[in-house]
Amino acid sequence: MKKLLTFASLILATGLPSLSALAQDFDTCVSALKQKALAAGVSSKTVEEGLGQVKYVARVIELDKKQPEFSQTFDNYFSKRVTDWRVQEGRRLLKQHGQLLHKLQQEYGIPPQYLVAFWGLETNFGSYKGKMPVIDSLTTLACDPRRSDYFTGELIQALKLKEAYQFDNAQMQGSWAGAMGHTQFMPSAYAKYAVDADGDGKADLFNSTQDALSSAANFLNNLGWMRNERWGREVSLPKDYDYRHLGRNDKQSLTTWAGLGITQANGRALSTPDMQAALYLPAGHTGPAFLGYGNFDVIMRWNRSEFYAIAVGHLADRINGGARLHVAPPKHDNISRAKLKQLQAKLNEKGYEVGKPDGVLGVNSRAGLQAFQRSVGLVADGFPSDETFSALGIK
Repeated sequence: MKKLLTFASLILATGLPSLSALAQDFDTCVSALKQKALAAGVSSKTVEEGLGQVKYVARVIELDKKQPEFSQTFDNYFSKRVTDWRVQEGRRLLKQHGQLLHKLQQEYGIPPQYLVAFWGLETNFGSYKGKMPVIDSLTTLACDPRRSDYFTGELIQALKLKEAYQFDNAQMQGSWAGAMGHTQFMPSAYAKYAVDADGDGKADLFNSTQDALSSAANFLNNLGWMRNERWGREVSLPKDYDYRHLGRNDKQSLTTWAGLGITQANGRALSTPDMQAALYLPAGHTGPAFLGYGNFDVIMRWNRSEFYAIAVGHLADRINGGARLHVAPPKHDNISRAKLKQLQAKLNEKGYEVGKPDGVLGVNSRAGLQAFQRSVGLVADGFPSDETFSALGIK
């Protein structure tokens, strides 16, 4: 088979390519994907129906590079997702679907408010499931070099779903990343965890609320949801907290956290069962603080974003009658990935070894940032504040 070029390699080899060159490269990729789908057992009829007229969607790549979990501040992210309308609508739907949700809690162990919160964050309770053709999106991503193997697998699984359920291309619409239905399942999750709860012979996450909520419960149960445990909670830190314990890789028992002076946000003592938790400061030391329990990690297996996990957990609390955050997220301007790359490069220059600058503050970057902050007398909260940028000489 002719060697498959990537868009990136074509650009490196020839400079800015012509539209015809890009089209030829995409056609080469699609031809290879067809062969892989056939080899994976997808029928030639389905392959041709799915990929015969497939289109490259530049917008998909643009959105992939600007995911809000990595490009927005916590305030901007959280305020758009945990809204008064979403809380009120969630409470209404909690009552409307109470019988089903109670049944799912009994069967899978997922409290109703969490299923409704996931539903709300993923598709605004089914009102917006995405309008991008799933096959086009997945093919575009499969032909991009960054995560080609992953999206090739998802594309093949989407074609298998199309074949199994006789979905037509027009019906298979979803997010830019190929997630589908009320609860935005990727094709692999759809194939593995979707449930035909209404008994019509098809697990239809596009049109059946019963199927979608049941599938979400099944998915969370398989991800390891722990019955009778919270996601976490907002907490209050003592004024003399030194921030040495921070982030998802530094879990401590609730007894330890209580011993360090951490309380519930309302000032009450933490309950101290033998549970592990990690401390999160999504907006730095001036914003709200959260302890994430085991189910926080489960939420992150659904979506690998701390912002997302906090939003799901707090929205679930609000839908269930809980209060607003005690500490409102401070307003910060969004920080560009280019500026965060500068920060990472500066930390590397100073010997903190945070890895290749990519504009995403992961565990290593935050640890390096904390160490630098301590060295110059700043609060070591691992947050890229204006004071931190200034201390690094970045404007």
